[in-house]
Amino acid sequence: MTSDLGAPFEGPEKLLEIWFAPSPADAEDGNSGLRKIAPSVWEEMLDIVKCKVLSVVRGDEMDAYLLSESSFFVSPYRLILKTCGTTLNLLGLPRILEIAATQANLPTVHRCFYSRKSFMFPERQLGPHRDWKDEVEFLDNIFPNGAAYTVGKVNGDHWLLYMTGPLDSEPVPDSPLLSTTSRHSLPDYTVEILMSDLSPGARQPFFAVDGSADNPSDSGQTLSASIGIADIFPSHLTTLDAYSFSPCGYSANALIKWGDGEGYYTIHVTPEEGWSYASFECNVPLPPARSSPQHPDSIPDLLCLIRRVVAIFQPGRLSLTMFISSEDNENDEGESAVEAAQRAFKAALVAPLSDDSPSAVPGTREYKRTDKINYEFRGYDLAFASFELKR
Repeated sequence: MTSDLGAPFEGPEKLLEIWFAPSPADAEDGNSGLRKIAPSVWEEMLDIVKCKVLSVVRGDEMDAYLLSESSFFVSPYRLILKTCGTTLNLLGLPRILEIAATQANLPTVHRCFYSRKSFMFPERQLGPHRDWKDEVEFLDNIFPNGAAYTVGKVNGDHWLLYMTGPLDSEPVPDSPLLSTTSRHSLPDYTVEILMSDLSPGARQPFFAVDGSADNPSDSGQTLSASIGIADIFPSHLTTLDAYSFSPCGYSANALIKWGDGEGYYTIHVTPEEGWSYASFECNVPLPPARSSPQHPDSIPDLLCLIRRVVAIFQPGRLSLTMFISSEDNENDEGESAVEAAQRAFKAALVAPLSDDSPSAVPGTREYKRTDKINYEFRGYDLAFASFELKR
């Protein structure tokens, strides 16, 4: 997540997520499927994408690879490849499918998702990433049942999504626990907070100081603790892997224990003035908001999470997405999950509490909403909203 100072760097990431249909023999083994594949095989695939592995954290249900350009998550039947800059994310897809089929006995893709925010510097991209139409054509040549969408202002901040339909109506487990416990009924859930125009004070910590390049992992951990990243989720539930780049930039992966399972969040920061950008992504299902103040040892609700993240990065503009499988996700009041998310987005940003409130996050600023869009896809719902800082 860094570049030579003075050279523009494309912070917004390309996000590829692939779900494979597991074989019945492997469906209850957390170290089966894709997790059996040697790291060297994944490193060879990542060479095609034009990024390198910096470190790996291995959890109970997934492996989190921190990359030179963002992150790579491997679960038994799911892969998430998130890359920034001018990486060739989609060019890794054919090799991923080949590896899954030949080395993990997973020849069948259940669903594939590819998404990204609009680029800051589209003219700098390479290969199929030069244009959304080229990316869609590349994916259509691989998948017979894909659909492409543009969400938001075409001439402003917008979000692009390509998704394939399921093979059948049955949900596919991501981990052995999903097939054996009540977690099987929980929705597939991802929230993203995509931030640009970070304030000078928020950008400054992400520039390397003398000696920090000697051990970028230790520097990343120290930085995470000093600015509040280590406290986004309770520390006793979090395994954090962080890296401070030289001359600037930051990346982090975290594995989160929740209930009987394991989720992740990932953060990437490009701090240079003129193209500053930070992203936060998390797949731990969060309640939209609680009526009582957050306890520091509990998983945050969505409203609190947004405030914590935004207070760290202090963006001038941001987009939020909440992408959730659409089976049975109304709350007790009959409100849909996406409307509850939109309410949390607005409550977190448009009218934040004062700093002396017990539910406030110090440093929270007030924003105005510029876009609110709810979308129903095939089996998934999306809440998308954009905000700008009130001047």
